[in-house]
Amino acid sequence: METFSKVNLKDKFSLFKDQWSPKIVGELNGQFVKLAKVEGSFDWHTHEEEDELFLVVKGSLTIKMRESDVTLEEGEFFIVPKAVEHKPVAEHEAWILLFEPKNTAHTGNVQNERTVAIENQEWI
Repeated sequence: METFSKVNLKDKFSLFKDQWSPKIVGELNGQFVKLAKVEGSFDWHTHEEEDELFLVVKGSLTIKMRESDVTLEEGEFFIVPKAVEHKPVAEHEAWILLFEPKNTAHTGNVQNERTVAIENQEWI
């Protein structure tokens, strides 16, 4: 028999401190549910084939796009459509939840020191 368990977001966020390094907390229908702590700016990037959902759990986050910006407060989410260049920015530490396909690199089309190989993504 399969075991089912709930996930407490506050408990999961307490397990890590690193910034801009999403942790996997669930999987459904070919998607990962990820948590990240973020502060400062991320890199401009795109996901050519995948949409990406950002939900703010704590703090606020601005999703910069070439055409406009979207600022999210606690309890709000925004879906960045595939192939839209974007840059998340948090003036102060924010806690975010992400939904994205399992094969999505969090740095999208950009490879740098922040890039974590898909096979090395961390479950918590």
